[in-house]
Order: sequence, then structure tokens, then C-alpha cells
Amino acid sequence: MKTVTVNNISKSYSEVKAIENISFDVNEAEIFGLIGPDGAGKTTIFRILTTLILADHGNASLLNYDVVKDYKKIRQIIGYMPGRFSLYQDLTVEENLNFFATVFGTTIKENYDLIKDIYQQIEPFKKRRAGALSGGMKQKLALSCALIHKPEILILDEPTTGVDAVSRKEFWEMLRQLKNRGITILVSTPYMDEASLCDRVALIQKGKIMQIDTPNKIVNNFEKTLYAVRAGNIYRLLQSLRESELTHSAYPFGQYVHYTAKESLNDVADLLDHLTRNGFQNIEIQEIKPNIEDCFMALMS
Repeated sequence: MKTVTVNNISKSYSEVKAIENISFDVNEAEIFGLIGPDGAGKTTIFRILTTLILADHGNASLLNYDVVKDYKKIRQIIGYMPGRFSLYQDLTVEENLNFFATVFGTTIKENYDLIKDIYQQIEPFKKRRAGALSGGMKQKLALSCALIHKPEILILDEPTTGVDAVSRKEFWEMLRQLKNRGITILVSTPYMDEASLCDRVALIQKGKIMQIDTPNKIVNNFEKTLYAVRAGNIYRLLQSLRESELTHSAYPFGQYVHYTAKESLNDVADLLDHLTRNGFQNIEIQEIKPNIEDCFMALMS
């Protein structure tokens, strides 16, 4: 069953095209990720789906409710976490949760089972003002408030940005538990490593979707042999590789340069010869498996 359907939506702000002809479907009880850098158009898509802004063209529906005609109904069936922490910072944890439960005509007690695993981690601080919470605790409170009315669809805009690695891991474990309860989850992130935690992802850049598939299929469709190259000064190495006629692509990746050649035949030997002739020493070349970030960079080029 298709829980979310987006058909050719476009949105511009003055002369800037935020998104252009975006289309995708999301299945029931699926974690669907929008993966892309800042400014790619992820927030605009989510704001259209949450009925906060109107698309210039195209249409979208959630559980067959149109985002324009049925906006009141949609607001009852979704939970939304915007990218910026938007709860009342001068209210306590408990007061924020009570407020959002009241807005949706429910109580904490009525839906406590849904948020219990999340809320129990911050319940010892329920009398603390939201503005005084750590990043990870704010994240858990925001998720609890988004879930308190038992939504069928959860929309999370970059929920782990600025949060430590441990809190990010805990957050994704919570999302898997919510998915197992039958909740459909749309999540956006600029972190490429989080793509592998989704069931399917859409890679988006400059307002256009480049590819939609499962993370494994996207990685398996990488067409060229990928190498990690290291040798002395990484900046000079990168420049040398990008100037070489042998090179198809070269991108910095930590202490290495991820490299693909124009031709696969003898590419290691030719690359080693090129680097040696250009004065590089302690050269290290190893074939590696691509990740989502490598696939994203290949699609961009």
C-alpha cells in the first residue's frame, strides 16, 4: 500500500527553484530517506507534505488525502519534527508533552505505550525546561511530542543534525521500533552513512532526485572499480589525480582519495606509474567497495 504519493511537485522562491518535478512513493511501514546536502530541497518537500506551504505545480497525498484539499485531516494523521528545535523552551519537558497532547485532544496516559521507550530516557528530567536540555534529550522530547497523538505517518526533517554519535545511533534504533509498530517514516538527512539505515532512499541534489532505490541496489549499481589512494600530501595528490588523463573521478575521503579510472584495464599499474613519475612516495592503492557517498558523487558528475 502506498502511504505517501508525490507527483511532479515544483516550488520556487522568487528566482530560485527549490525543487523541480519531484515524484516518489512511500510504502506502508517503510523508512524512506531523502538524502542530500543542505539546500538540496529536502525541507521544502517536507513542508509541502505537512501542508505548511503550497507547491507551485504537481500534487501530493498522504493516505489518499490531498495535501491541499484535505489539509486539516492530514494534520491529524502526521507527526512532524522540523529541522530546528521548535518546542517551547521555557516550558518543562512534562509541560511540553502535555501541551501537544491537549492540542490533539488526547492525553499522555492514553498513548503512553507508544512513547514509553523514548520518554523513559528523559522522564527523570521532566521538570527541567526544554531550553536547558542537551541536544540528544531535545531530540527525544521532540520525537515524543510528535508521537503523542499516535500518528500514522512520521515526518522528520534532519532529526540527527548536530547530535552526538551515540544519540544518533539511539535515535535510529527508536525509528526501527516505530516502524515495527506499523508507522510510516519519512526522514531527511545530510549524513550519507544514515542512508543504509533506511529501507529505500531518494538521493537529491539542487532540487532534483537523482536516484531512488534501496541502499544496497544503489551501491551495487556503481559502474566502475573504486580505489582508495594515499600518498604524502593529500591536497597535492588530489590535484595531480584530477589533472591526469587517466582519471574519471577523484574525491577526498578522510586520509584517502577515492579514485576511478576512465579505463579499467591496467588502471592500477597506470595509476602507480603516474604517481611515481610525479614524485609521490609511500603510495598506497587498494580496491574498495563503494558506499552511498561514492554513488552520490558519481551521480552528481
